[in-house]
Amino acid sequence: MPITDDDGLRELLDLQTIAVVGCSTTPGKAAHEIPAYLQRHGYDVIPVNPFADEILGEHAYDSLADIEEDVDLVNVFRPSEEVPDIVDDVLARHEDRGDVQAVWLQLGIEHDEAAARAEEAGLRVVQDKCMKVEHGMLVR
Repeated sequence: MPITDDDGLRELLDLQTIAVVGCSTTPGKAAHEIPAYLQRHGYDVIPVNPFADEILGEHAYDSLADIEEDVDLVNVFRPSEEVPDIVDDVLARHEDRGDVQAVWLQLGIEHDEAAARAEEAGLRVVQDKCMKVEHGMLVR
């Protein structure tokens, strides 16, 4: 079952290195503003966007597989129908490197089957919740 309780969400918000799949170069878009907020609050944000070289002053990677540093959590800003392929990429990375601990699907993004596959592989999953909103409510 995806994490919905405050304690479980707080644990995920303690993770520090966040790969943001679908991170946007466009100020004003949620996929830009939320990673910027996380960055301002001390998180290491790694943008994943094959159409950008740099976002938020950080090198943007074409894919999760291209990221050299360890990743704690993958935050997803892509449509729900793309989630299965993203989870495939997360699971491949988890199997290869063992670094990803969780997948966080932003507000409005859900895919129960893909979430179940991630959980079966030992990952924690959040669906349909905004990381910025949860951080603002739960982290002091």
